[in-house]
Amino acid sequence: MVDVAVRAGVSTQTVSRVANGSRDVHDDTRRRVTAAMNELGYRPNSAARALRRGSFRTIGVITFSLSSLGTMRTLEAIALHAARQDFAITLIPVTAPTQAGIQGAFSRIGELAVDAVIAIMEVHLLEAATATLPPGVRVVVVDPDAGEQYSVVDTDQAGGARKAVKHLLDLGHETVWHVAGPEASFASERRAAAWHAALTDAGRPVPPLLRGDWSADSGYAVGLRLADEPGCTAVFAANDHMALGMLRAFREKGKSVPGDISLVGFDDVPEASSFTPPLTTVHQNFADVGNQCVDNVLQQIRTKTTKRGVTLIPTQLVVRQSTAVPPKAAPPVRNLRSDATHPPEGPIIEQET
Repeated sequence: MVDVAVRAGVSTQTVSRVANGSRDVHDDTRRRVTAAMNELGYRPNSAARALRRGSFRTIGVITFSLSSLGTMRTLEAIALHAARQDFAITLIPVTAPTQAGIQGAFSRIGELAVDAVIAIMEVHLLEAATATLPPGVRVVVVDPDAGEQYSVVDTDQAGGARKAVKHLLDLGHETVWHVAGPEASFASERRAAAWHAALTDAGRPVPPLLRGDWSADSGYAVGLRLADEPGCTAVFAANDHMALGMLRAFREKGKSVPGDISLVGFDDVPEASSFTPPLTTVHQNFADVGNQCVDNVLQQIRTKTTKRGVTLIPTQLVVRQSTAVPPKAAPPVRNLRSDATHPPEGPIIEQET
């Protein structure tokens, strides 16, 4: 820094202000200092700067799933919004959602220079780790079931499911069948519970709960069964990929969508508008989730407080061509159980282990 100051003809304090991006430097002076830095190959010592100001300007992000659409789009939003705030992110992937995997992630955080952590995982996994975070490290959790002990950000899962069911009932369908995701997923269970409650509140019969594993293949298998189910005129799938598999199954079974069966998905994946027919679905704003996560941790860092509570990002129903009024000659719904937690007889696609 002294060498740069001598070369530019300024004080070391001015060099420090330029290196830290301070606006309180004349443009001509800034250009001279920057030119001297480039000529001498000077780079500020980030570790020293962090020690001086007590902040690393880095956010750790823990996640064990890098393949799902939601995780990738949330990660993208976190990285971009953090960069706009002059923060970097350090990705800490967990190879398996086990106590050992979480323990390893926590150990790595203790060794890394991070000011805060965003955990994109369900809270029961986070609590499985016995390690603790370094003092002063703030935490935000992306999880619909984390409760009030953390700062929580998530999509309004229940609200989105209710919108899907209400849309189908408003079209005139007597009831709505549901294909849920894996039981281990809190998001899946929130959507299923909201589906059940929406039908119950409307005084409608509740069909048996069917279950898939988020994949199009599982949706296809369940769709083959539903195509033969008397009185099934409307289905709410817990994600768009299972809905895609169901579209194929219905087509192979000679069922028209939406002529015979109306179908609603959840997520609004980029390809949803290109399905045949274009899929009515619940849109999740993953960018807003990621941005809110960053805003929450930065607020905690700046105020040196821990903000607890839940922030839900609203969903939006996107109506396309996969839903319509029920067929006039639809047979009555029969033999429906009121308890949707019991599966129907026959094969159901469960979570793969």
